[in-house]
Amino acid sequence: MQDRAVFSVTQINEYIKMTLESNAVLRNVFLRGEVSNFKSNYSSGHLYFSLKDESSSIRAVMFRGNASKLKFRLESGMKVVAHGKISSYTVSGDCQIIIDDLQPDGAGALAIAFEQLKKKLDGEGLFAPEKKKAIPKFPKSVGVVTSASGAALHDIINVSGRRCPSADIVIYPSYVQGELAPRSLCGGILFFNNKHKVDVIIIGRGGGSAEDLWCFNDENLARVIANSEIPVISAVGHETDFTICDFVADMRAPTPSAAAELALPDTSEIMSRVKNLRYRADNAVLRQIYVLKSRLDVLRKSAELLSPEQMLKDKGVKLDTIKDKLETLTKSSYERAQNRFKMICTRLEGVNPLSVLSHGYSLIENSSGEIVSGIGNVKCGENVRIQLSDGTLGAQITEISPKNNSVSKVV
Repeated sequence: MQDRAVFSVTQINEYIKMTLESNAVLRNVFLRGEVSNFKSNYSSGHLYFSLKDESSSIRAVMFRGNASKLKFRLESGMKVVAHGKISSYTVSGDCQIIIDDLQPDGAGALAIAFEQLKKKLDGEGLFAPEKKKAIPKFPKSVGVVTSASGAALHDIINVSGRRCPSADIVIYPSYVQGELAPRSLCGGILFFNNKHKVDVIIIGRGGGSAEDLWCFNDENLARVIANSEIPVISAVGHETDFTICDFVADMRAPTPSAAAELALPDTSEIMSRVKNLRYRADNAVLRQIYVLKSRLDVLRKSAELLSPEQMLKDKGVKLDTIKDKLETLTKSSYERAQNRFKMICTRLEGVNPLSVLSHGYSLIENSSGEIVSGIGNVKCGENVRIQLSDGTLGAQITEISPKNNSVSKVV
C-alpha cells in the first residue's frame, strides 16, 4: 500500500477530464436527445441543461459565445441534436457535454424561433386588429425603408410614377439582410417618425431565403413598427413569404409593387371617375332644366296667366263660398253650445238647495253652523238659525221629540 501512488479527488477528476477531452471520438460528438432541467444564467449568458433519452441523461452546458448564436429560444422538452465534446466538471466529477452548436430535431431553428416570437408578441397584443392604423387614401408623401440598390425600390418608384406622379417618395436606404439590418431598419422607421414626417411608410425587400429575410423577424423591429405613429405597410419577399413584420404592421402587402399600389391611389382612375361623375351631374342638371321648362310652358298656357282678371274673380267666388261655410258652421256651433248651456243650468237649478226651500221647506243650522240633519245634532235650549226661501229666522230648541212621540222636557 505504501508503494502505490495515492491521488487526490481533484487529480482524478482532472485526469478523467483530460482523458475524455483527448479522445478523438469524444471531441467531435453529435447527440440526439430531449432538453430537461433547462436554466439560463442571465448574468453570464451560459445555458445549463441535461440531454436525455428513454434510458439515461447527460449534463450539458453551452457557453455564452455559442449560446448567443442560437436562432431560437431553448426550452425544456425540446428535441434537439447537439454537437460538442465530452468533458468532465472537475468540481463534482460529473460527465458533461460542452455544446458548440445546437439544432432542433425536426423543424428548423428559424421556424421554431419564428413561432416562439410570434406567440410572444401576439400574447402582448401587438397583432390586435384594433391597434391597426388606417392607411390614408390620398397621401402626399410616402417613406420607403429598403435597400437603395434593390429591385424592391425600383418597383415601388415605377408603380408610384404610374399611379400617382404627384406623391413625394422619400427613400431611407437600409440594410435588408445580415446582422446590421435590424438596427438599420429600425432607424428608418424612427427617421420618418421623428425627423421627416410622411403620410405612410413602406418597409420591405424582394424575395429571398428564410435566412435572407430573417432580419424582418427581429423583435426590436417589431416593437418599433408597433409604436410608429405613422401607418406602416410591410412588403417583404413574395406572396408566400411571411415575417413578424407582416403581422405587426398596419397592412401587409404580398410584394413591394403591391405595397405601392395599396399606399397610393390611381390618379388616372380617379380622373376617370371624376369625368364620369361630372357627366352624370351635367345630365342631371339638363334633365332638371327640361322639367322646369316644361312646367313653365304649361304655366304660360294656363288660364290664370292668360286672364288674370278672370283668375281673381274665380278666387273671389271661391273665397265667398268658404266664407258662407264658415258662417254656417260658426252659427250652428254657437246654437249647439247655447242649448247645452241651458240644459246644464236647468239641471243645476233642480239640485239647488235654495230652490227646494221655495216649496215650503227650510234649512236649519245649529249653533256651530252645522246643518241639522237629525235630533242628535241639537240640544234643548240651543239657539238655531232657520233659513227659508225669503229669509232667515232665529229660534231656540224647547222640545225634542223622537219618532216614538216621547217628549223631552225643556231645560
